[in-house]
Amino acid sequence: MDTISRENNSMLPVGAIIVGVIALLLGGYSAITLSKVNKTVAEQEAKLAKIDTVEAAVNQAAASSDRLAKQYNDLRAQTQAGFDQVGPLLGKLQESVTKLEEAAKKPAPAPVAGKKGADGKKGGEPAVAGPGEYVVKPGDSGMKIANANGVSIGALQAVNPGVNWNGLKVGQKIKLPKK
Repeated sequence: MDTISRENNSMLPVGAIIVGVIALLLGGYSAITLSKVNKTVAEQEAKLAKIDTVEAAVNQAAASSDRLAKQYNDLRAQTQAGFDQVGPLLGKLQESVTKLEEAAKKPAPAPVAGKKGADGKKGGEPAVAGPGEYVVKPGDSGMKIANANGVSIGALQAVNPGVNWNGLKVGQKIKLPKK
């Protein structure tokens, strides 16, 4: 029996060494693979941190967008309310302007017989300038009359002492000074 056990025992240490070497190789390969996995996990964690930062920024932008949308809607409602208040007033103002324009386009009423005209005379006939006189027309002023007749404003005022130069009336007769 001694012979059999010796022969079998000599293979046992060799087998154990082979298994040990294989285990060492597998352990080394596992350590290298584990190192690669740990490195990949660390890279993915950095990417996840970036994604979390982007997600936080997106959430903040969405909240800001919601606030701005609410402010926009509030401002829009306030603006519409303002237009609703001002609109009718503008319509009334436009009606008033239209009435004033129409009134300005109508001719002045003709003098009625028996009433005094602008020249102080009765009747409906227009004033006619005699020699050395001028009949005031629409838009005339003392300066325009003086320039049109080649006289100075001072001379014109001197021969017409009772005339209100700021209130000239159409059809009013003015004396002209001699040149």
